[in-house]
Amino acid sequence: MNDSASLSVEIKDHIAWLSLCRPERRNAMGMAFFRELTDHFRRFDKDDAVRAVVIRAEGPTFTAGLDLMEAGGLLAGKGADDREKLKETILELQESNNAIERCRKPVIAAVHGHCIGGGVDLLSACDIRLAASDAIFAIRETKIAIIADLGTLQRLPHIIGHGWFRELALTGRDFTAEEALAMGFVTRICENAEALVKAAGELAAEIAGMAPLTVQGVKEVINYSRDNGVYPGLAYVAQKNAASLISEDLMEAVSAFMEKRTPRFQGK
Repeated sequence: MNDSASLSVEIKDHIAWLSLCRPERRNAMGMAFFRELTDHFRRFDKDDAVRAVVIRAEGPTFTAGLDLMEAGGLLAGKGADDREKLKETILELQESNNAIERCRKPVIAAVHGHCIGGGVDLLSACDIRLAASDAIFAIRETKIAIIADLGTLQRLPHIIGHGWFRELALTGRDFTAEEALAMGFVTRICENAEALVKAAGELAAEIAGMAPLTVQGVKEVINYSRDNGVYPGLAYVAQKNAASLISEDLMEAVSAFMEKRTPRFQGK
């Protein structure tokens, strides 16, 4: 167990369980939260014992979003130097979600209760999102005169398309788990928080059972192709496979198929 002020981590069976652990504050995201998130995902990326990550939350709320009480001081400045400091702070906070996206290990978000503002930024950087039936989402920044600036506006259109996205971003309205499923933001709905954690764990275990370098390569190719286009993406995957296709894990996959057994991948 690796705990910090805002997050706790448990690694078991190649799965890192990252929990938002300030339920008394509705898991609001303070400055420490963002720093810890960046640090954890940089470690997950380098840790060979981690093959998948699940993000979940303690208490009745996934997250109420940015801790506005703590962030208020950032908005009090009036001079050009204060505006420059604010820009640098925003860039630093953005890095937390960038670290999720850059982490080579697939990241699954398991959401129950409210997931507001910065929570949607976080989810947009994840690979897979599951929701409990009580989940409520909102790109709430529009309602409080803020432009969402931690990744939602850049990432979410690629996930749900511009039609749904522009309605949600411009109105700031709540949307339900059922709506999130219909638009493809989440891939499944679970009856309650307990069933949600079980489903997330099973999905993470399935991914962790695959050849780890192959899974990591798939994530890298997906992101590269999204950001650079079809033909650069094809060239990238050709190079990627030329470098990694001949591997011990591939030989293990062939042997397991011939022997009719489950393969035991080692990431080699």
